Amino acid sequence: MAVRKLKPTTPGQRHKIIGTFEEITASVPEKSLVYGKKASGGRNNTGKMTMRYLGGGHKRKFRFIDFKRTKDGIPATVKSVEYDPNRSARIALLYYADGEKAYMLAPDGIVVGQTVMSGAEAAPEVGNALPLANIPVGTVIHNIELRPGQGAKMVRSAGVFAQLVSREGTYAIIKMPSGETRKILSSCKATIGSVGNSDHALEKSGKAGRSRWLGRRPHNRGVVMNPVDHPMGGGEGRASGGHPRSRKGLYAKGLKTRAPKKHSSKYIIERSKKK
Repeated sequence: MAVRKLKPTTPGQRHKIIGTFEEITASVPEKSLVYGKKASGGRNNTGKMTMRYLGGGHKRKFRFIDFKRTKDGIPATVKSVEYDPNRSARIALLYYADGEKAYMLAPDGIVVGQTVMSGAEAAPEVGNALPLANIPVGTVIHNIELRPGQGAKMVRSAGVFAQLVSREGTYAIIKMPSGETRKILSSCKATIGSVGNSDHALEKSGKAGRSRWLGRRPHNRGVVMNPVDHPMGGGEGRASGGHPRSRKGLYAKGLKTRAPKKHSSKYIIERSKKK
């Protein structure tokens, strides 16, 4: 995939950098795998705004993605690579040999007509989903489960990947995209390769209107508010705010927010490195 920079024919085009969509082969999703997605606009069941700066945006249809890959031993052919408005990665439509259809995250290098498979017997090739116990050490992986059979929870954004570093008994040691090293049960599944659409990080919206299309409303900083509205509000002139904190008064930067007795801490070997 590549990005393209447009000629500055308008102020909005001047700084816009967008993807080329050259890998996409279908413009309409598989009807049996989508349903309408209702937007809340940040409101709860009583109509009260519980999340600020949300609302509007283009209508979306939700695509059911098969994060579990439970059809072991049944080969599937990649029918198309499609755009998904609900995530940064592309998705691939699979036609299984038994007639079933499913979507999966499109890994980097996948092409239409390619055959993919899941299960312990599958070869460690791009797009195949295997238990971590059957993946060779050093392999680049994505779409990783945290608990066996739960479905993939980690490493799903465009362009990211993790690496299987080693094994310790019933656990596999994984180096995450953040730099964190942690243990995951070897019976958990992962998909070979890195997530596609890696140039997503290079894109620039170019104008505020593109954020509105994505359902993001204008965001107000705390320091420009009044004391009644935010802990960092008020002051004469442009006061910088003092100690960064949230609207509820909780420190926002520099304070460790992870629970000290969190259950999963024992599986983390090395925390992600601070930039």
